[in-house]
Amino acid sequence: MQGGPRIAGVAALVGDPARASILMALMAGRALTASELANVADVTPQTASGHLAKLVDGGILAVAKQGRHRYFRLVSPLVGRMLEGIMAVAEGRPAQAHPHWRGGEELRFARICYDHLAGELAVRITDALAAQKRILLSDDGGEVTADGQAFLGTLGIDVPSLTGQRRAFCRPCLDWSMRRPHIAGAVGAALFASFMAKGWMRPVRDSRALNITPAGRKQLKELIGVAFD
Repeated sequence: MQGGPRIAGVAALVGDPARASILMALMAGRALTASELANVADVTPQTASGHLAKLVDGGILAVAKQGRHRYFRLVSPLVGRMLEGIMAVAEGRPAQAHPHWRGGEELRFARICYDHLAGELAVRITDALAAQKRILLSDDGGEVTADGQAFLGTLGIDVPSLTGQRRAFCRPCLDWSMRRPHIAGAVGAALFASFMAKGWMRPVRDSRALNITPAGRKQLKELIGVAFD
């Protein structure tokens, strides 16, 4: 089959431990320099340069030069979706093969998944919006109801402007720490961008984890019904 060698090539690129660490770091959606990624992967700058070249050549990463530095990022949301799927499969192994969650509680609760919110908080927000019939999710897609469109408008999200993009409008993304879906696609990205712009969430330094601010806790409870203990 023609697709077989292509799949194998992508799998080989992602499967190297150092390259996997690099890709995980870029799941936060930020562009990072080669030296920063070498530090993340715990390899020498020369070794990191070789890995990055392979990822760029393989269509996994994009690179942009700014001044003396080159900045690397995931080439598209599709790559982020692929990585999230791989992580879901990896974390879904039988309990005896992987008995303990080792990602850290901050990362489990709220984290960046390329351009949208993931973790326990994302799942709880998804459950609340679904229960309120604002967003309806199926196995492979989703829609925003009229009530949902009005609600998202109060958050500064113009739902009609999210349609017609090359990416999916609204879809479920299996959360690899919770084993349940959260909202992704253009709607998920817009929600996360709104939360960040309002100062409800802040990134943890050198991590994909997120801190929820007091204002965020208050507003998420009042507007969406997500309670914090």
